[in-house]
Amino acid sequence: MSIQQLSEQEQLRREKLAELIIMGIEPYPAPLYPVNSNSAYIKQNYSEERKAEFADVCLAGRLMSVRDMGKANFAVIQDGHGKIQLYIRRDDICPGEDKSLYDIVWKKLIDLSDIIGVRGYAFITKTGETSVHVKELTILSKSLKPLPVVREADGEVFDAVTDPEFRYRQRYVDLIINPSVKETFIKRTKLINSIREYLNVQGALEVDTPVLQSIPGGAAARPFITHHNALDVPFYLRVANELYLKRLIVGGFDWVYEFSRNFRNEGMDRTHNPEFTILEFYTAYKDYYWM
Repeated sequence: MSIQQLSEQEQLRREKLAELIIMGIEPYPAPLYPVNSNSAYIKQNYSEERKAEFADVCLAGRLMSVRDMGKANFAVIQDGHGKIQLYIRRDDICPGEDKSLYDIVWKKLIDLSDIIGVRGYAFITKTGETSVHVKELTILSKSLKPLPVVREADGEVFDAVTDPEFRYRQRYVDLIINPSVKETFIKRTKLINSIREYLNVQGALEVDTPVLQSIPGGAAARPFITHHNALDVPFYLRVANELYLKRLIVGGFDWVYEFSRNFRNEGMDRTHNPEFTILEFYTAYKDYYWM
């Protein structure tokens, strides 16, 4: 992407990236960051009686909001478990004479959507919100693109994150802005794991069958076609795994199953995707009454 194609925000973030490097701060550090807790655990378990347990917590997350109060700030980070408020005070993260970490890095060079690491202790604010009083601040990843925000256009309020087209094309952004969407992914994984565990306990054998096939079969569907350069022959992405599973039954397996990715070069809509996951299993010596 050329400089001319960058938005003003994107260009400004690249300039801040360069300033961090000039200051000797690695904006994408490679060393392991010692995370020892998360937002959900702290908010669910912290109490005054257990404060010693939370006297040294280390978190990492994406910066979502900041409230500037001069020599102190309240901020919110979002990790893989939720959001938590931070209390960041100038003299705490800069105990010596050099205040550049707060005055320059935090106040001027760190932006919303940057990923930061913090170390400190948990406490409850006067308003009753469980927070982390930050003693150490580390930048872990400088974000070069801003998060989408609510804006006005033609007199109407428009939020890019509620636009279905945007949400389906940029799911990763949707996950950041609407973390509740994660539940769909989590439930899907739990469902698949539960089915897999049940079938395994019952004695079924999970197998893998070819995705690239020389002859498409198993379903009356139009396949995607690709080309194998070494063999100089066309291959087809799997439209169904049925035939290979049946061959395994012929080969002597009593019960086989597969979670397979299938591809069908046909129409598409929100409920009909060209690429999808399907579970198929075949077993010998059983009928539909057994099912």
